[in-house]
Amino acid sequence: MLRVFTILSCLFSATVSAALDCNVDLKYGFIIDHNRIRVVDGHITRYQINDFNQLIVGGHWITLSEKQREDVRALAESVHEVMPQMTLMAVDGVKLAVDTVQQVYIGLVGTDHKSYEKLTSALERVKKKVDKKFIHSGDNYYVGPGSLENVDELVDQQLEEEIEQAIDTSLGGILSAIAGLTSGSDADMERRVNELYERLELMGAHIERNIEPRTGSLRKKAQWFCERIESLNDIEERLRESIPQLQPYDAIVVGP
Repeated sequence: MLRVFTILSCLFSATVSAALDCNVDLKYGFIIDHNRIRVVDGHITRYQINDFNQLIVGGHWITLSEKQREDVRALAESVHEVMPQMTLMAVDGVKLAVDTVQQVYIGLVGTDHKSYEKLTSALERVKKKVDKKFIHSGDNYYVGPGSLENVDELVDQQLEEEIEQAIDTSLGGILSAIAGLTSGSDADMERRVNELYERLELMGAHIERNIEPRTGSLRKKAQWFCERIESLNDIEERLRESIPQLQPYDAIVVGP
């Protein structure tokens, strides 16, 4: 029975482990379209960049020096580059985790077990939360505030808890199915354990073929994101130092 639990542990570790630690905290939301960026606190726009060269803070147009205008353009260009990619990575990362959990569960237990409905409900909550936090429609993007500690999955702590709850639910169903192996004769139990072990091996091979390449691709994108978000934070800090009206609004925080 030990080998069953060992393989189970390996299968699920791919969905919850974070290979990169890039501590990023968005204090405000970002609304981005092709020529405008709004940094928002709920329904209030704290500051706004128009056409890559106009800065409005608290509803007031800010007169910029040449150097400040260059930094505003650099900030706008970086936001237009990084935030849409963050949105796509978040959706891909959560979809990867959800797909992995669901495929493993169905492969081992099937859809008839009583906990499958609970698992499906938990996974749907994960999808809804990420859809609410990261919105994408055409060239328009919204990224909600919050911590983004594990960028290979790009989910904040609340979303991680939802995924962990889904995994706990699926593990409960799987362990319940394993408990059922002990009924019957010793010969029947050995046969059922061997059948489960074979299904686990097949599921492990499936994950190696189909899940691990997607995880590797996501990690490469995450490394790019870490580097770009640090650069974006540096630009924002320069502007906050040189423009007093921006001082209260530290939208991007990088580090512990």
